[in-house]
Amino acid sequence: NCLIIDKVWGGIAEELSKCMNVKTADNLPSSKEQLIAEIGDVDVLIMRVDPKIDKEILDAAKNLKVIGVCSVGLNHIDMEYAKSKGIQVFNAPGLNANAVAELTISKMLDISRGTFTANYDVKYNHEWDKYKFEGRELRGKTLGIMGFGRIGQRVGELGRAFKMNIVAYDPFLPDDVFKQQCATKASIDELIKVADFISIHVPLTPETKNLFNKKSIAEMKDGAVVLNMSHEENCRFRCQGSRDGNTLLLTAGELCRVTVHEHADLDDPGNSADGFIDLFLRESSVFCQNFSSGYDGTFLI
Repeated sequence: NCLIIDKVWGGIAEELSKCMNVKTADNLPSSKEQLIAEIGDVDVLIMRVDPKIDKEILDAAKNLKVIGVCSVGLNHIDMEYAKSKGIQVFNAPGLNANAVAELTISKMLDISRGTFTANYDVKYNHEWDKYKFEGRELRGKTLGIMGFGRIGQRVGELGRAFKMNIVAYDPFLPDDVFKQQCATKASIDELIKVADFISIHVPLTPETKNLFNKKSIAEMKDGAVVLNMSHEENCRFRCQGSRDGNTLLLTAGELCRVTVHEHADLDDPGNSADGFIDLFLRESSVFCQNFSSGYDGTFLI
């Protein structure tokens, strides 16, 4: 038996139905309570990122053998407990690379042209003043990419189409990959100091948690833009936030974890709520749902 609990490419159900019974849950994505009620006799679970697969759900899954995740990250699954129960977990790295890359470029354009604030000015303030906002071109700017895997390389390719200079950080890639992608290899410190746009595309690991932090922001160029297109915990903005003239674009989920307070002690957890409000109200901070998965008529991932 197979249970599908989120919107995925229809071909998945079509193929799996050739060898097993396939059911798609009524409400997508399924809630935790709904999944617990339905997962008892399920052998294969197909999902994206909701709900979080914890011990309670895995204990309710008496027959579960495989979890197929139609996305990249696996931090929403208790991997150790799943492994202890003999449950195999498969993800789909790279399949949404183009969707994420296109979203990244679209937000760079939105920020550069001020379309977020200009749209608000017309729709809600009912003002039409074409002299109020000034845009800037991407052409000739330096795009710094932190994490140069499938997504990062695609972002670089699209950036080159705008005649941007590409600088990339990825300690796991050989030098020839950077050369093939027409990118200059750089350390994190080097990248931050030269980039006009910094786009973050790294998985969440102990090494990348808080990869971009107070020190990073302090070393940014004036007017530089940060786009966190990966997990929210890869960036630690509490205490620092954006300097005047800099922009933060935050698309990762559970944004309440990302907090800012300019005058707070970095290690004081009591400042989290105030810091989040401070970040949320800034014109130079942009919040966006993580809707980078794309449907092109072939697959939904």
